[in-house]
Amino acid sequence: GLLVSDETVPGQHHLGPVVERFDDVVDEAFERGRGHPALDRVFTTASHLGEYSAIWHAMNLALGLRHRRLDRIVVFAVLIGLESLVVNQGIKRIFKRSRPTTTGESGLEGRQPLTSSFPSGLASSATFAASLLTRRASGSLGALIWLAAGTVATSRAYVRIHLASEVVAGLATGRALFLLTR
Repeated sequence: GLLVSDETVPGQHHLGPVVERFDDVVDEAFERGRGHPALDRVFTTASHLGEYSAIWHAMNLALGLRHRRLDRIVVFAVLIGLESLVVNQGIKRIFKRSRPTTTGESGLEGRQPLTSSFPSGLASSATFAASLLTRRASGSLGALIWLAAGTVATSRAYVRIHLASEVVAGLATGRALFLLTR
């Protein structure tokens, strides 16, 4: 597998052979796309836009201004900040899992994350943000928001900042935090 086992650090070891195989299969599939200029550009850009929830704050601002609801802009910003705090300073500290790479795949580099790899914070914030934003945007705009969320989340495994299982865990974490918030 991609992740080196270290049984002495809680949460850093692999999550079992089924999860390890899932991570390997997904990584092998992405490997066939890596090096394709258009795919590399889409996923690297998506990964950068997801950092610090920049894409979600921009969408929130656009929706808030469109509907003249400044209160929703502020509430969303506070909620996405709390989500990030819970994931990055709470949940990730429990697992302390090493990343498959420290800055991403060669040629697809990004900012070096400082937190544990499990779960993916970008995948969590993408799901959490899309869940909140699509309550204010329906139809094709809502579908575009979910497409952006899926692309941002997927990008983390594509650029090898996360394993696929960490992205899936991030998606589930973001949805669970949304349901708790709602």
